[in-house]
Amino acid sequence: MTLPQLLSVHPAACVALAALVGLIGGSFLNVVVFRLPRILEREWQWEAAERSGDVEASSHFAGQRFGLATPRSRCPACAVPIRPLDILPVLGYLRLRGRCRACDWKIPLRYPAIEVSSALAAGIVAWHFGCGAPMASALLLTFALLALACIDLETGLLPDAITLPFLWLGLAINLFGVHAALPSAVMGAIAGYGILWVVFHAFRVVTGKEGMGHGDFKLLAMLGAWLGWQALPLLVLLSSAAALVVGLGSAALGWRQRSSPIPFGPFLAAAGWLYLLFGDSWTSAYLEWIGALP
Repeated sequence: MTLPQLLSVHPAACVALAALVGLIGGSFLNVVVFRLPRILEREWQWEAAERSGDVEASSHFAGQRFGLATPRSRCPACAVPIRPLDILPVLGYLRLRGRCRACDWKIPLRYPAIEVSSALAAGIVAWHFGCGAPMASALLLTFALLALACIDLETGLLPDAITLPFLWLGLAINLFGVHAALPSAVMGAIAGYGILWVVFHAFRVVTGKEGMGHGDFKLLAMLGAWLGWQALPLLVLLSSAAALVVGLGSAALGWRQRSSPIPFGPFLAAAGWLYLLFGDSWTSAYLEWIGALP
């Protein structure tokens, strides 16, 4: 019996394998969340130096090798390279008891939290979709949304390096109607960007302030490309309601000032992931409620 046949016969094995992939993927997501904003910052600095004619600064940035794979992972506090066994997902954190082996720096809890969240999300996706192409593509979207949410929480950025490739990937996958019909996916990408673009400019005209970043437009366009235009009203409603509740609640508890912005990307990402899993049942329930279905 081949592995795909085994996984189709034993759903629990499929869920367990997906969770293991998610755990390993979560370790890589930690690298993406930490390094990608810094890679982009270095690229912006290098481009600024190039345009300003600063040869010394341009040579400095051009000579540095910093990417997702290089240099080797090291402690941010003391720069000592991390041993291979110490970067094992979750186990490495437990092995070190949450401290750097060299300098006793306290490792942020977000590292194992992302790994565990990725594993749980992957297991849920496998349980929902079963083994097959929909599960595989849904796992890719899950990892992308988790990375975007974490990066936005930490830096306020939603990198084009993730949103734009995944927008095109969603359209490519939906050539085969995996998550939405292709016309719906194309309209979803167009309308997803356009909806928040209109909201952004309307808010700026009324208040004189910018209520969100352009990365939010691209994230909603990406979700539209994956889930279809029918998902957009519910995505905007759910994410806006959640952001409002969290914003007012955190201000009331004194965790932040009312005037301080909160990143909208994590709410969009969470709404998109929930819709990926339960969107069909939500849409059917809504259509039945309004009398569009018998």
